Amino acid sequence: MPATATPTVLTARALLLDMDGTLVDSDAVVERIWRRWAERHGLDGDEVMKVVHGRQGHASMAVLLPERPVAQNLADNARMLAEETADVDGVVEVPGAGVFLAALRGLPHALVTSADVALSTARMNAAGLPLPDVRITAESVGASKPDPEGFLKGAAELGVDPADCVVFEDSGAGVAAGRAAGMRVVGVGPRAGAHGPDVVVPDLTRVSVEGAADGTILLRVG
Repeated sequence: MPATATPTVLTARALLLDMDGTLVDSDAVVERIWRRWAERHGLDGDEVMKVVHGRQGHASMAVLLPERPVAQNLADNARMLAEETADVDGVVEVPGAGVFLAALRGLPHALVTSADVALSTARMNAAGLPLPDVRITAESVGASKPDPEGFLKGAAELGVDPADCVVFEDSGAGVAAGRAAGMRVVGVGPRAGAHGPDVVVPDLTRVSVEGAADGTILLRVG
C-alpha cells in the first residue's frame, strides 16, 4: 500500500503507539544484534529479519527455532534484552515523533511495545522522546504481538473502548495485533504497508493531531 496521497481524517478517543519503527528508529541496533544471533544459530540473517520486528524476542525465537525449549528461548531473550539495552548507537526518533508526542500532551494515549521497561526507557531516552504516562511493556502481558493483549490492556487502562482506539504500528505482527483488538491501524514506514493497515504514512511528519472539546482526537493522516 503506498503512502496516502489524499489526507485521511480519523477520529478516536485514544491512540495506542508502538515504539520501535513507529516512534523510534532502532533498525541499526536490531539488525546488528539479530544478525549476530542468526549467525550463531546457523540461520539466514535476511530470513530472521523478516520475523523479528514487532514481536518479543522469545516469541521470534519460537518461530525461528520451533523445536527449542521455551525456557531456553526465555533465557536467550533475557541476554539479548540486556545487550539491546546497552546498545543505543544509531537509535534516533522517527521523523516527526517528537512533534507528534508533544501534540498528544493531555490527550489519552499509551505506549504499547514488545520491549521491556529497561529497553523502552533506554531507546526513548536515546531518541530524545518523552515516555507516555501509560505504558504497556513486555512485563505487562502474557502473550506477544501479534496477540492483541497489549493493545486491549492499553485501551482498558485508558478507559476507552477498543473500537474507539487508533493504533500506530510499523510491523506485520503489530498491525495484526491491532486488527485482532478491533482497532483501526495507521501504518508507519516501509514495513507497514504490506500488512493491510487502514492507512500508511512514511513517517510521523505526515500526521497531525487535534483535540476536540468533546474529548475526541482528530487525526489527519497522509
